[in-house]
Amino acid sequence: MIRLERLSKSFAMRGERKTVIDNVTATFPEGRSVALLGRNGAGKSTLLQIIAGTIRPTSGCVVSEGSVSYPVGFAGSFHPDLTGLQNTRFVARLYGVDTDELVDFVEDFAELGRQFRMPLRSYSSGMRSRLSFGVSMGIPFDTYLVDEVTSVGDGAFRRKSIRVFDERRKTSGAIVVTHSMPMVRRMCDMAAVLEEGRLVFYNDLEAAIAHHEHEMALPVQSGRANGW
Repeated sequence: MIRLERLSKSFAMRGERKTVIDNVTATFPEGRSVALLGRNGAGKSTLLQIIAGTIRPTSGCVVSEGSVSYPVGFAGSFHPDLTGLQNTRFVARLYGVDTDELVDFVEDFAELGRQFRMPLRSYSSGMRSRLSFGVSMGIPFDTYLVDEVTSVGDGAFRRKSIRVFDERRKTSGAIVVTHSMPMVRRMCDMAAVLEEGRLVFYNDLEAAIAHHEHEMALPVQSGRANGW
């Protein structure tokens, strides 16, 4: 279970203050796979990073029961001068899991070949995402935070990623950011729509998708156009 308590986040941009999360109190239920929907710039990735603890909210707090992954697909916690192997070992020690088991899982899953032993700064964005996904899926979290990672790689790699994620969802919850509605229907059993700082939850997945698609059809406001 993850609970947001009077959570707000705003940024100063071009001399103005833009609020992307506005005094939100809500609960992500335990064991559910929740799609987080919204326009580009609505604050979805920001909310994931606040839940993970990699970004601090402007006000309010996040209360969680159980372990929560860092956002899968976000490699910001990896050190660019360390190799993929060294970063994997570091994360294993950080979360208290067996280092050799995690290394074996990631090396097999991420399919990085020789690059696994090269510095992270030499990786493409896709390679970083594959490493991030492999490291996260190799650790048994209670809730997985997933940010568009299943769009990385070829069809075979995406199918493998979804299979691994399906296995994890048998015993864990998830919060999933993706712009693919087929992926939402494939991976999630409920959804929340983030727009204009508000978060609206739906047990009915199709109702959430309809809300999101209605919002997407509305004219883009100036703040949204600037990527806020």
